[in-house]
Amino acid sequence: MKIVPVILSGGSGTRLWPLSRQALPKQLLPLTSGHSMLQETLLRLGGVDAMESPIVVCGNDHRFLVAEQLLEIGSKPKAIVLEPIGRNTAPAIAVAASCLLKESADDVLMLVLPADHVIQNKVAFSAAIAVAAQAAKSGRLVTFGIKPTVPETGYGYINGGAALANCPGSYELSRFVEKPDLDTAKQYLASGDYYWNSGMFLFSPKQYMEELAQYAPDIASKAKDALEQSYTDLDFVRLHEDSFKECPSQSVDYAVMEHTRNAAVVPVDIGWSDVGSWTALADVLDKDEAGNVTVGDVYLNGVKNSMVRSEGRMVAALGVENLIIVETSDAVLVAHKDAAQDVKKIVDYLKAQGRKEHEYHSRVYRPWGWYEGIDAAERFQVKRIMVKPGEKLSLQMHHHRAEHWVVVSGTAIVTKNGEAEMLCENQSTYIPIGATHRLENPGKLPLHLIEVQSGGYLGEDDIVRFEDTYGRS
Repeated sequence: MKIVPVILSGGSGTRLWPLSRQALPKQLLPLTSGHSMLQETLLRLGGVDAMESPIVVCGNDHRFLVAEQLLEIGSKPKAIVLEPIGRNTAPAIAVAASCLLKESADDVLMLVLPADHVIQNKVAFSAAIAVAAQAAKSGRLVTFGIKPTVPETGYGYINGGAALANCPGSYELSRFVEKPDLDTAKQYLASGDYYWNSGMFLFSPKQYMEELAQYAPDIASKAKDALEQSYTDLDFVRLHEDSFKECPSQSVDYAVMEHTRNAAVVPVDIGWSDVGSWTALADVLDKDEAGNVTVGDVYLNGVKNSMVRSEGRMVAALGVENLIIVETSDAVLVAHKDAAQDVKKIVDYLKAQGRKEHEYHSRVYRPWGWYEGIDAAERFQVKRIMVKPGEKLSLQMHHHRAEHWVVVSGTAIVTKNGEAEMLCENQSTYIPIGATHRLENPGKLPLHLIEVQSGGYLGEDDIVRFEDTYGRS
């Protein structure tokens, strides 16, 4: 029987701020290797038998980054499904299941995986999938339970039951338990009958939709309607917005797994982490003799049990212990490890103050490349822009700002009020307020330029698009 990975690439990873942000969340970042967590999620499936091309479910704002990252690792998805709004895991899985059922996929199982987890033992994970597949073929909705190593209070737990007949390695699922207090977590660990809830599942799409229709019929019907009224935009499937918004926002645990009589659990020891905080990330990375994790341009002296990460500038630390220090171009985090779960409070503060550091980095990615803020003050701002080979920005105009472009490297074609000119290194052009214009890279190397904006209003929403390669006009 074939297995289709369903990759859930939602969420913003706020507890990994300032590295993870709304426009570039943790699943799209290279946190544990040279690949992003989304890419690692797919790459670790390479040795699993009967594994098909994936379905990826993500938000609209991340669509081009997701598509590009899949292309980088040679993964051609069955579909990239765009959620118009986040509605938790039950509706997202329902849409993916409906996609497979449209293909009359009676011989298919769906392997549901969050895109932001770490699994260090790939061989054990592949073996666990094979065990779970036997139970799923018999009509079970299977989840993977992580064998606990400490009395963790940050995870939900699963209580295992009797062994399943004819499915060695699989067990009845007795109940789900919310995040416990420390004393209860210690009891769970000592009993040996409880597992961390991994949020990973394996079941047939037909079985899932039947159970969903029984226990959460609104989700089943609205998710199906959202797919039936969807349309294709470039390489993406856009769900019908109104139908999907009417889906109740529920997790698959709450909507189905806590109610069904057909749930099963496969206990696994696979080096799993949901990387839900800076301390969790530090736990899965290599450490020096003093217990420190360092990334980037870092100098330590007399430092113990700390994580220090530099994204650009040099970071030096002296004589401290149990700290998390993370440097980015526009924000620096310094926290005691015991306060790692409180990073979300910073994000809440930024939202309340109307600031943008929780949404964007200084470097903002676009389908054609990226731009990065360099300087800004009253009536001007300076940006560095990179346009990928063969790509072009939209044909657009601005009501409130003029722009000066200086080519640093590469070749540009600039179209201004219908007339095109080619610019090379050290050449420049001026775009007056109200001029219709477009920037294109016709070369085989990245185009880098400096943009100076001037005017009374410099917001990114002062763009009128007339034509766009990426369907944004």
